[in-house]
Amino acid sequence: MFTHFSVTGCSLELLRKGERGIVTFSKNQHETILKKLILMGVTPGANITFKQKLPSFIIEIGNIDMALDVESISAIYVLIIDNSIN
Repeated sequence: MFTHFSVTGCSLELLRKGERGIVTFSKNQHETILKKLILMGVTPGANITFKQKLPSFIIEIGNIDMALDVESISAIYVLIIDNSIN
């Protein structure tokens, strides 16, 4: 028998426009990408709003919009806190 479950955390690249999450961790083999994310404020506990996917990835952290590349976006994992679509 199966029980009900839901996915409440995922890679940031899987969020849809308007969804929000809290950064749980960043995972990447390249230390330069991790350092860039830390300098941008993408650290565990940071609140992120996913604003746009195309033509580039745009996130908002602390009322500041930032454009990120695919490698950076795929390195960020979040706990979804709001999945309502604007």
